[in-house]
Amino acid sequence: MPEILFREALKRGLEEALENDPRVFMMGEDIGEYGGAYAVTDGFLEKFGPERIKDTPISEQAFVGAGIGAAAAGLRPIVEFMSISFSLVAFDQIVNMAANLRYMSGGQINVPMVIRAPTGAGVQLGATHSQSFETWLAEVPGIKVVCPSNPYDALGLMRSAIKDDNPVVVAEPALLYGDKGNVPDEYYEIELGKADVKRTGDDITLVSYGYGMRSLNSAADSLTERGHSVEIIDLRSLNPLDIDTVLASIQKTNRVVLVDSARRTGGVMAEVAAELQQRASEWLDGPIMRVGSVDVPWPYNRGLEQEVLTDAQDVLSAVAEGYGL
Repeated sequence: MPEILFREALKRGLEEALENDPRVFMMGEDIGEYGGAYAVTDGFLEKFGPERIKDTPISEQAFVGAGIGAAAAGLRPIVEFMSISFSLVAFDQIVNMAANLRYMSGGQINVPMVIRAPTGAGVQLGATHSQSFETWLAEVPGIKVVCPSNPYDALGLMRSAIKDDNPVVVAEPALLYGDKGNVPDEYYEIELGKADVKRTGDDITLVSYGYGMRSLNSAADSLTERGHSVEIIDLRSLNPLDIDTVLASIQKTNRVVLVDSARRTGGVMAEVAAELQQRASEWLDGPIMRVGSVDVPWPYNRGLEQEVLTDAQDVLSAVAEGYGL
């Protein structure tokens, strides 16, 4: 099974869609001549031409609105933000228009649009370019939100997102574009809304998504060295959430730690914790432990940024505090 980069997996999914479906086109800031902020669309302008690969002005509200109109008219646009931090400029279009058109039209109008965006801190882009607003968008009915943690999932989720008849936000952790992983040559898709058990175990369940999986895997390796059997779950999809997979794991391990790489307050894991408290409290041998990044503006200084960002030691501390492991 060949090993490819996270960005290459995304590129393969986009390239396939452009080659196989004439309704698919892309637009966003610097995706053409520059090749995208993280080089995902490098070479696309030369291969597919300016009618399919459209560089846009720095006006997120305008080009998201254009994408919604194109989708409603029967095309399948893929819109790229340079950063999910800039989605705020287009929130009215995303939240009030893209998410609601199908409902308000009684199912007569679909919006099959993908919104791609780098997300998260850790690459020294400062407070205004390091946000994780996929956690905000995951709250909105009518929008699906995914956040892959590895190349295999990135490709499978992108394929499914492009084929979906609803608006789908693909949040791409900025720290993972250079990560490598095994991806088969055989075609596959990953269903939106399905979590994945990455490692099976009996003693404790660790849950995260996106960049948080890096901290989770490192913490799990340390716990395994101490003789503990760890189950790891990657949510992959933030809306819809696959709570049932987490519940099934807790019924076996009776312990759980939920990990956000985004800020702890208001994070996706707050919703997961609420569901688990309501539906699984009788299975737990201790508190639902939550880990998240510190609730401060993201620092530019590398040392300070790393101090604020969730890491494996934060996960291990939560395991020790909650369950004494």
